[in-house]
Amino acid sequence: MAPTILSYLQDNQFNVVALLFFLACFRGYLYYTSLRAVDTPCLAYAMHRFRKQWIRMALTRENRIADTNIVANLERNVSFFASASLLVLAGLMTLLNSSDAVLGMLADFPFSDQSTRGEWEVKVMLLMFLFVYAFFKFTWSLRQYGLVSVMIGGAPELKLLPSEEEMARHVDSISKMSSKASGNFNNGLRSYYFSMAALSWFVNAWFFIALSAFVVFVLYRREFKSDTLGIMMEDLPDA
Repeated sequence: MAPTILSYLQDNQFNVVALLFFLACFRGYLYYTSLRAVDTPCLAYAMHRFRKQWIRMALTRENRIADTNIVANLERNVSFFASASLLVLAGLMTLLNSSDAVLGMLADFPFSDQSTRGEWEVKVMLLMFLFVYAFFKFTWSLRQYGLVSVMIGGAPELKLLPSEEEMARHVDSISKMSSKASGNFNNGLRSYYFSMAALSWFVNAWFFIALSAFVVFVLYRREFKSDTLGIMMEDLPDA
C-alpha cells in the first residue's frame, strides 16, 4: 500500500502540488476572512454593524413580525443552497459510475491531460468534499437563523428592560448569533466558488492553479474592495 502511494506521488508531483496549492487557497482564505471580519472594513464587518442597528430597532417595536419575516427570508435563501448542495452531490455520485464515458469525452478537450480512472475519481471526490462542506455550513447556518428568530421573539420589550446595559446585552448577543449564521452561509457560498476552480482540474493542473488564485482574487475584491462595500461604509452605523 505505502509503495503504491509513494509511486503515485512520484509520478504525479505536479498534480499533488496543484492540489496542495488549492487547499492552501481554500483554507487560507477562509481563515483570513474570519480573522479580518472583526476589525477590518469588509462586507462581514459592515453587515455586523448594520445587524446591531437592526436588532436595536427591533427591540423598540412591540410587534416584531416584520423582523421575524426578515429572518425567515434569510432562512429560505440558505435552505435553497442546502438543497442544491444535495442535488449536486447526487449528480457527482452518479458521475463516479460513468467514469469511462466521461474520460473519453475529456480526452477530446484541447489542453486536457490524460487522466487515469483513479485520478478522475480523486478529482470528483474533491468536488464532493467541497459540496459536503458547503452542505454542513448551510445547515448549521439554517439552525443558527432559527435561533436568531427565537432570540428576537424572546427579547423583552424596551419598556421592560431595566437599563441601557441590559438592552445592549440583548442587542450584542442577537447580532452576534446573526453574524455567525451569516458567516457560515458565506463559507458555504465560498465553497461553491472554489468548486469552479476544482472543475478546472479536469482539464489540467495549470488551469487548476490559475483558477484557484483567480477565485481568491475575485472573492477578495468583492468582500474587501468592492463598490458595494464602499456604499455600505458611507452609511455605516455606530458600533
